[in-house]
Amino acid sequence: MYQIDFSSPAHIYFCGIGGISMSGLASVLLKEGFTVTGSDSKQSPLTNQLAQQGAKILCPQKAENLPADADAMVYTAAIHPDNPEYVRAVEMGIPMLTRAQLLGQVMANYDNSCAVAGTHGKTTTTSMLSCILLQADMDPTISVGGILREIGGNIRVGSSENFIAEACEYTNSFLSLKPKYGMILNIDADHLDFFKDLDDIRHSFHRFAKNIRPDGALIINALIPDLPGITDGIDARVITYGTAQSDYYPDNITYDDLGLGTFHAYHNGEDLGSFSLRVPGAHNVSNAICAIAAADQMGVSMDACRRGLLEFSGADRRFQIKGTLKNGAVIIDDYAHHPTEIRTTLEAAMKYPHNRIWCVFQPHTYTRTKALMSGFADALSLADEVVLAPIYAARETDTLGISSDTLRQNIANLGTDAYYLTGFDKIEAFLRSHVAPDDLVITMGAGDVVKVGEEMLAYDESAGA
Repeated sequence: MYQIDFSSPAHIYFCGIGGISMSGLASVLLKEGFTVTGSDSKQSPLTNQLAQQGAKILCPQKAENLPADADAMVYTAAIHPDNPEYVRAVEMGIPMLTRAQLLGQVMANYDNSCAVAGTHGKTTTTSMLSCILLQADMDPTISVGGILREIGGNIRVGSSENFIAEACEYTNSFLSLKPKYGMILNIDADHLDFFKDLDDIRHSFHRFAKNIRPDGALIINALIPDLPGITDGIDARVITYGTAQSDYYPDNITYDDLGLGTFHAYHNGEDLGSFSLRVPGAHNVSNAICAIAAADQMGVSMDACRRGLLEFSGADRRFQIKGTLKNGAVIIDDYAHHPTEIRTTLEAAMKYPHNRIWCVFQPHTYTRTKALMSGFADALSLADEVVLAPIYAARETDTLGISSDTLRQNIANLGTDAYYLTGFDKIEAFLRSHVAPDDLVITMGAGDVVKVGEEMLAYDESAGA
């Protein structure tokens, strides 16, 4: 396999350079003096930013884009063997790397690397730890799977040996990483279009844990069932968090009127002091304890942890307050697309001031919706009112004989009002006529359902003009 070497910058071609993770990796290589070229289906703010940094980017993708002097080509999971650039690279004998393989090779060039894994909470916890290291003046390089307002994007290229990256389990991408510190937040059944079952997922997380460097540490949630099945046989130290029997845990937890947590953190019974958050919910207290544990192992002071957590105001699409309608109804957007995430988000919403909670949910992929149907219905039934958009197909074409109306029927059977509307325009009109003063409207899902809330706010503003 071709190896990236920071001491010998080469010419790397990115097939699909406009993706959020690919663009971030391209930025890192540009900073390290590599020649970066690439392509995407169309221009975007991310490709324009890369061009300003010195990358040469071509749109759309076609075989003749591939330069003869490219030392390697990197491609995403969305690029298939029939892609014209993929075909040309094979014909030219150019070495090829997946995005995950490149991330692993980039990480190997940093002595103090940290990979954040888990079925849920990766982006938030990566962001929390990033803010902590920034407050500690550790000048980290950061690769996060969302827009982090504190760094103005999804990537920050530092000049130190500190590297923090989100580690995704889908298609076993995280198995290309060999970090000094690895974090496992939780393990749930998900991505069942790739994994066979929960045991298959747990096996992959165990392999991820075994990839952590022997001089490093695995920081893992003690509430994960059958913890030894994940931790046995690994060379790194195992550090647990989350319960009073763990190495790190929270206590004296309180929440203010907006659901924002304050707590004391403990390490082996020692009180590390009080910490306050600007993001709501019990799940974020757990995420914060994990970030504190990782930072402590990296030698960061508790004062920097305290300031970093207080600085973090939330990543985009994670319980993100989008605005308030003129009648006082608050519009929030959240990326939740798994039953556990939905339940966690709605429980956080219950702590937030509200009249009724409207959950506008867009299921993500037919495979996930069918496999987790009862879990989705149970979680969504926590809302007062549920409005369902059509399933966001993403990479899938087979409907598996289901639709959002199937989910609506399951929710209704649990006694919660649920509505299925076939387009965003219909959903927006329905909400405008039904949302009452001081209601809470949460658009939820991994697709483009965020547009519903944004359009409601725009309509509300124009109506008052």
